[in-house]
Amino acid sequence: MALNKTAKLVAKRTAFNALPADVKAVLQTQVARFGSQTKVAAEMHVTGAVISMLLKDKYPGSVEQMAQRIRGQFMGSTVVCPVYGTLNKRNCLDNQALPQAFTNPLRAALGRACKTCSNRKELQ
Repeated sequence: MALNKTAKLVAKRTAFNALPADVKAVLQTQVARFGSQTKVAAEMHVTGAVISMLLKDKYPGSVEQMAQRIRGQFMGSTVVCPVYGTLNKRNCLDNQALPQAFTNPLRAALGRACKTCSNRKELQ
């Protein structure tokens, strides 16, 4: 019985989603262009390990969210923000991750607008 549970746990840990082919190709191109995964990671505001895991199809987090970040950063994917207007998808996702700050008028506006925005990551 314990062996069966262990086998299921191992299978669950190794069941990662792969990036879409077009996004993975762009990521590989950017790594070649920048010369290292670390430089691409710095451009995207993530760690080098994230880029490595994405390229090896072993990323345990939200692959779709990372694909959106890559599309926004390197493929020109944009959204219309109710506060900023048109901006790339990666910046939109970064703004959603910021805590609400009432001492900054822009962040306060983002905090209110992001709750019901159609670009919100939980709604997609």
